[in-house]
Amino acid sequence: MRPRYLILLSIFCVIAALTGPASAGPADITVTSSTLDPQVLMKGDTGTLTIVIQNTGAETVAIKSARLYGSGVVPLSEPYPSVGELGAGNTKTFTFTVRADGGEGTFYPQFVLDFRNDGSLRHPVPVQVEDTPLSASVINKPDAFAEGRTADITVRVGNPRPNAASGVQVIPIGTGFTATPTGGFVGALAPDAAGTVTFNLTPTAETDVTFQVVWRNGINTHTADLVLPVTFGEDKRQADPVITNVEVTPEAGRYRVVGDISNAGLESARSVVIAPGAPAAPTDPFRIYVVGTLDPDDISSFEVTFKAERNVTEVPIVVEYRDGDGNRYTATTMVGLGGATLPAEGSGGDLPVVAIIVVVLVALGIAGAIYYSWRRT
Repeated sequence: MRPRYLILLSIFCVIAALTGPASAGPADITVTSSTLDPQVLMKGDTGTLTIVIQNTGAETVAIKSARLYGSGVVPLSEPYPSVGELGAGNTKTFTFTVRADGGEGTFYPQFVLDFRNDGSLRHPVPVQVEDTPLSASVINKPDAFAEGRTADITVRVGNPRPNAASGVQVIPIGTGFTATPTGGFVGALAPDAAGTVTFNLTPTAETDVTFQVVWRNGINTHTADLVLPVTFGEDKRQADPVITNVEVTPEAGRYRVVGDISNAGLESARSVVIAPGAPAAPTDPFRIYVVGTLDPDDISSFEVTFKAERNVTEVPIVVEYRDGDGNRYTATTMVGLGGATLPAEGSGGDLPVVAIIVVVLVALGIAGAIYYSWRRT
């Protein structure tokens, strides 16, 4: 009886060893969390799916393998061919690289655990895919552009997506202009957040400026374009020099023009210089008149002198000025000479020649009379 007892005991121990601790089944394994980085994918994006399981039972569970499969969101990484045992109360993390190959929506790839002793665990993992890009708009620009004139352009970038965007930047692209800076960095944008970038844009021709918004969704780079047409026109805010109260005075061989100049614009006119234009020929003492800076609503007097042919009835008075960026502008006001007779050159303000001769003769006569009287005495 004793050998038979030992044989039965040995068989019982072997069976217990094979079916004991590892007999805890799928019911003791629970998926406690699943996270996706980035939280929401765009079509074609690659993300990292992390799944955590826990053994909630009191005994060790032997796990053969772990894998992920599905459509719409597909795994790119290999399955786990050998997992091993998971002790009671312990957790284990599985990481899969996935790609969004379908359209928009919520997909449920299947996470599968195969146990060493029959059975498996299947758990659908939700993955959201949404293609909404970042939005961009121009919130500040001039009423009109001018060639060579620098204008401030402010671009606002907003994030309408349900997850954060990182590394957001705005880059002006195109020809026919220069921009400072060459790119603006916004940084991270939380959902429903916005940021702004300001550029100093100087166009050299009418063109289209493309502000390209670049950002990352996780490790995936995306772009969105905002096109700003640049056409030249009159700036409603620029300086507007106006000449008033003009008086023309003929002088000996030249004309003298005096008047007032005021700035009716909303920006300052800098380095203001006034001079007569052709067919007038500027002469001393006021070939040009330097006014300097005229702020909005400022007024200054001026005076210029010039020669003109007798058949000339009006001449242009040219105002040259610059804006704050150094761009040069001109404004012209025609001034009529009023049919005034121009005195002969060299006669202005002097005695007539005949009068001079008479004075000389009278002086000689008086001198002769005095001399004659002295000789008689």
